[in-house]
Amino acid sequence: MALGMSCIISFTMSVINIGFHTMFIEKWLVTWRNSFAIAFPAAYLLPKGIRKLFKKIRFV
Repeated sequence: MALGMSCIISFTMSVINIGFHTMFIEKWLVTWRNSFAIAFPAAYLLPKGIRKLFKKIRFV
Protein backbone atom coordinates (compact mmCIF):
# COMPACT_ATOMS: atom_id res chain seq x y z
CA MET A 1 0.00 0.00 0.00
CA ALA A 2 2.83 2.41 0.86
CA LEU A 3 4.47 1.64 -2.48
CA GLY A 4 1.37 2.50 -4.51
CA MET A 5 0.45 5.53 -2.47
CA SER A 6 3.96 7.00 -2.58
CA CYS A 7 4.06 6.40 -6.35
CA ILE A 8 0.80 8.22 -7.03
CA ILE A 9 1.47 11.13 -4.69
CA SER A 10 5.07 11.68 -5.81
CA PHE A 11 4.04 11.53 -9.47
CA THR A 12 1.22 14.02 -8.97
CA MET A 13 3.34 16.44 -6.95
CA SER A 14 6.20 16.20 -9.47
CA VAL A 15 3.84 17.06 -12.33
CA ILE A 16 2.42 19.99 -10.38
CA ASN A 17 5.79 21.36 -9.25
CA ILE A 18 8.13 20.73 -12.18
CA GLY A 19 5.85 19.74 -15.08
CA PHE A 20 6.74 17.36 -17.90
CA HIS A 21 10.14 17.82 -19.49
CA THR A 22 13.03 15.69 -20.74
CA MET A 23 14.37 14.79 -17.27
CA PHE A 24 10.94 14.22 -15.70
CA ILE A 25 11.16 10.43 -15.30
CA GLU A 26 14.61 10.57 -13.69
CA LYS A 27 13.57 13.28 -11.24
CA TRP A 28 10.31 11.55 -10.44
CA LEU A 29 12.02 8.22 -9.72
CA VAL A 30 14.36 9.93 -7.25
CA THR A 31 11.38 11.63 -5.63
CA TRP A 32 9.48 8.34 -5.49
CA ARG A 33 12.42 6.57 -3.84
CA ASN A 34 12.65 9.29 -1.20
CA SER A 35 8.91 9.38 -0.55
CA PHE A 36 8.75 5.59 -0.21
CA ALA A 37 11.56 5.73 2.35
CA ILE A 38 9.25 7.90 4.47
CA ALA A 39 5.91 6.25 3.59
CA PHE A 40 6.84 2.66 4.42
CA PRO A 41 7.94 3.20 8.02
CA ALA A 42 5.00 5.56 8.55
CA ALA A 43 2.53 2.98 7.22
CA TYR A 44 4.12 0.35 9.45
CA LEU A 45 4.45 2.33 12.69
CA LEU A 46 1.57 4.82 12.75
CA PRO A 47 -1.34 2.34 12.90
CA LYS A 48 0.03 0.78 16.09
CA GLY A 49 0.24 4.17 17.83
CA ILE A 50 -3.16 5.22 16.57
CA ARG A 51 -4.71 1.98 17.85
CA LYS A 52 -3.21 2.58 21.30
CA LEU A 53 -4.51 6.16 21.31
CA PHE A 54 -8.04 5.11 20.33
CA LYS A 55 -8.13 2.48 23.08
CA LYS A 56 -7.60 5.30 25.60
CA ILE A 57 -10.32 7.53 24.10
CA ARG A 58 -13.89 6.79 25.08
CA PHE A 59 -16.53 7.71 22.54
CA VAL A 60 -20.04 8.64 23.60
